[in-house]
Amino acid sequence: MMIHFNEPPIGKKSLAYMEEAIKNNKICGDGPITKEVSEWFESRDETAKALLTTSCTHALEMGALLMNIKEGDEVIMPSYTFVSTANPFILRGATVVFVDIDPKTMNIDAHLIEDAITEKTIAIVPVHYAGVSCDMDKIMAIAKEHNLMIIEDAAQGLMSRYKGKQLGTIGDFGTYSFHETKNYSMGEGGLLYIRDQRYVERAEVIREKGTNRSKFWRGQVDKYTWVDCGSSYLPSELNVAFLKGQLDEIENINNLRLDIWNQYYAGLKELEASYKIELPFIPEGCIHNAHMFYIKTKDINERQQLINFLKENEILSVFHYIPLHSAPKGLECARFHGEDKYTTKESERLLRLPLHMHLSTMDVQKVIKKIKEFYYGE
Repeated sequence: MMIHFNEPPIGKKSLAYMEEAIKNNKICGDGPITKEVSEWFESRDETAKALLTTSCTHALEMGALLMNIKEGDEVIMPSYTFVSTANPFILRGATVVFVDIDPKTMNIDAHLIEDAITEKTIAIVPVHYAGVSCDMDKIMAIAKEHNLMIIEDAAQGLMSRYKGKQLGTIGDFGTYSFHETKNYSMGEGGLLYIRDQRYVERAEVIREKGTNRSKFWRGQVDKYTWVDCGSSYLPSELNVAFLKGQLDEIENINNLRLDIWNQYYAGLKELEASYKIELPFIPEGCIHNAHMFYIKTKDINERQQLINFLKENEILSVFHYIPLHSAPKGLECARFHGEDKYTTKESERLLRLPLHMHLSTMDVQKVIKKIKEFYYGE
């Protein structure tokens, strides 16, 4: 049987919660289940507000609106990320400024950020790749010195921590993804964390198409009206109900994924010791969530050969992002500051292995065995 790269997670009670939403006669946005899940996030991470959204992309768009990003502004981020990190700022007319990554973590190199700052710079967007934190102490210090805002792209980061703090709760804003490829999923979905209470009221308006409808439902106004720009960022109650079933088991799912990650690491360590591959690096002070397990091959040609070999043996593996600065839209709306020393080179070596909650120990051992066969022969 084929070992799939990903299989969406599902909680034991996910379907029951979806049935509950239907019985509540409330399957559009902001029903009782959405309210419960939002409050769960707020209580868990002690943040001013947690707003569930239709995607992490839309959570980032809300962040860009809350930061009043406008034409001519500049926003600093890594090029090694998904297009959703850049699009919200491009849509507001800003110029995205890319800087190189740290090859150990594939995260933005915090030591290169300050040189990319200009009088037009408004914000920094650290992307916590693979659920491993960026150097947030350094990034926050830079932001404070230059009066910049921080919106964390923690799409892959739920259950990951940096020096005790949940990723997404360190900067001014933080975002999660609940896409089907993430550790916890509602098919398509996201979340926006807001650290400062003064942004909450406007965030609710933006999320409700630019209206003060949230106040109306709370009885704070007798009718609602259009008061700001915004869009329809509310997820369906059915999607949130599906997610809630997984949040009931959040620790168990996390431990299961960590066990798979550790099996890969232990089983492939000898290949790293013999300089055949490189394995993930977890910096001190970081607790990761086993969002992915990747290896780095010698180069892009060896990576493709390994992908083909694994597929022949019924194992699906994938490479990841094509750096944004080399994409047509990136060439048009962004610039790379400094030298691309590692972004392209490292992106061409990285290969993601299957990792999901339905993966068995036998599956993991087969993947390890076949990778060893590729490098050592039969």
